[in-house]
Order: sequence, then C-alpha cells, then structure tokens
Amino acid sequence: MQIIIDYESSWRNSFLDGSNNEALPKNGRKFIASMTELKKDGNFKQHQITKDTVMGILNRLIGDQRKLYQARSDQNYYFKNIEATLKDSDIKDQIYSSEEEMIFLRNISGSTDQNAFTGMIKAKDAAFNSEFSQQLWGVLFLSLENVVRFILDNHLDLNSVPMNLDPIIVINQLEELNGIKTIELEGDNERAYHKVQSIFPDVDFKLSTKGLFTPVSFYTAALYIQLAYLNQKYDLSEVMTKSGGLSGISKRGFTKKDFMDRYTTGAKKVIWGNPYMLKTRVKGLGEVTELLTKTSGRLTIQLDIPFDEARDLEEKINNAGVSAFYIGKKGLAYVSDIRV
Repeated sequence: MQIIIDYESSWRNSFLDGSNNEALPKNGRKFIASMTELKKDGNFKQHQITKDTVMGILNRLIGDQRKLYQARSDQNYYFKNIEATLKDSDIKDQIYSSEEEMIFLRNISGSTDQNAFTGMIKAKDAAFNSEFSQQLWGVLFLSLENVVRFILDNHLDLNSVPMNLDPIIVINQLEELNGIKTIELEGDNERAYHKVQSIFPDVDFKLSTKGLFTPVSFYTAALYIQLAYLNQKYDLSEVMTKSGGLSGISKRGFTKKDFMDRYTTGAKKVIWGNPYMLKTRVKGLGEVTELLTKTSGRLTIQLDIPFDEARDLEEKINNAGVSAFYIGKKGLAYVSDIRV
C-alpha cells in the first residue's frame, strides 16, 4: 500500500523544548525560540521527516487527534503492527524546493526585554544621592588593576569617581565593563579570583572553556564587598533588596532590565515576539545567519501489509475525511493518492 502526500511550505524548525513523544510537563513545554534562548546550544532546532512524523500523520488521517505517545499507549492502538514493520526505507521524502525565510514569532508569554525599561528614571533615589553613594558605586569606576588591588587589600581609590551619579551613569558603566575581554588568571588576578571565591563560596565564578575569566565579575564581586563594609557604617535599608543585595546586580554579573526596574517609574518592557534567526561565527566563513526553513515536496509512505488491512486503512482514511493537515509546523499537506 502506498499513501502519497503532497505538501507546501512545511516549517522544518521546532520552537519548543522536549518531545511530542513525552507527556506534557505541568507548565507545558518551554518556548526556546526567543532571541536569548536561541543563543543557547541546541535550541535552534531543525527537523526532517522521520518515522515519528509519519506515524503522527497516519493517526491524524484516520481521525485520531491525540498526541502520538497517547495513541501508542492505547491497548487498541490501530497502527501497532504496522509501526513494528515500518522501516526508514519505506519513507521517501522528495523535496521539490527548500528555502530560508525570515518570520516574526509572536510570544504570548510576554517575555521582557533584557536591555530596555519604561517610565521616568528615579535619578534622586537614595542609592545615588547619599553620603555613601560615591564610595559604593565608585568601585565600578576603578581600573581593572585597581579593582583587583581593592579585592586583595580592601583599598578604594576614589579619584576616578564621577561627581554625579544616577542609574543611567551606573548602568552604562556596567555595560562598558561587560565589554572588557576575558583575561587569564595569573599573578594578582589569580589571587583576587581565589579571594572572591572564598568570600562568596556559594557563587560559581565560572571560567570559559579556555580557562579565561570575565572581568566584570571582579567589579560586581567588589561591589558586594564594599556593600558589606558600608552596611556596617550606614543604614542601607533603602538601597538593598529584601534579600540583602543590589537589585539587578549579582556577585558575578548584572541584568539591565532588573536594575532599571527598581530605578524607574514604569514596569519592565514587554516583548511580544522576535524574528526567528540565529547568528553564529564560523571559522573561514565569518558571520552566518540561519533562518526558518520552509520546504515543499511529496511524501510517499510504503506500507507492507496484507490486502484486507490496506483496504481497511483506506476506508478509515476516506471516512475521516481529513482534507488538509500540517507536516511539521504549519504549511499545507493533503493526500493526493492512495494505491492498494
């Protein structure tokens, strides 16, 4: 028996983690196609037609709309014997055209922009206008050599501290520090690294795969060392969070949206979608951009089953009357011929 299916504009990418062969998690499968999530290894998922795809199609054609794992767990699973004999060589995917296309995904979960904020800036917040402000934020304006020295000796040189402080000045400085290239840990740098590890044993100050360290973590760790020192001399209740930290700043880094959320009158800026694209650098090629793949073609499914079973399956497909369906994500697919 042959089932021939023509399809157009079949999306060959997946936007969720997990698998259709597993029960849904309590909160559903995670959306991994945001700009942030796509940068993580393995989240840009490309798929081809597999045996699971074909079994999902066959169940759909006889009117069974359950998830494939649900249908398979049924004691009266119709395709139990057919699936046992179906081989990859029985599936022929003849692609007529394949192209990459820029699409905009709408994310109904309402994620927030990592680098944006809304509302007016609270420039007169106590964090930036108190007698301790320059001593606190001044750590961020030291040279790398001096911040390492501060960690080792608890000495702060305030000469480079700006006269005026506000949330924008501080976050801009943090972003500038975040752009400093990774460094090797040797000499004073290595000693400072081991010291912040001993001061904050619960924090994982990660190194790169090449054993390099991100300098901004020295600055944020030093900020917390200074915070603990100043907390002994001043009342910092208006500056610190309930957990005793600085909003949007951890001991090893910072998040702009969380920092600005405390020092603005508006809420975090919501993102309702993003272009689906992944930019990577490939040696010898430079920057490579990957987009959504759309294909059109013909899928031929060869089923080696007895004549009576083939007729029964054909009858069930005709009775279900499924006119069009998806292959993968989106697109248009339909049964163009059944040969028994």
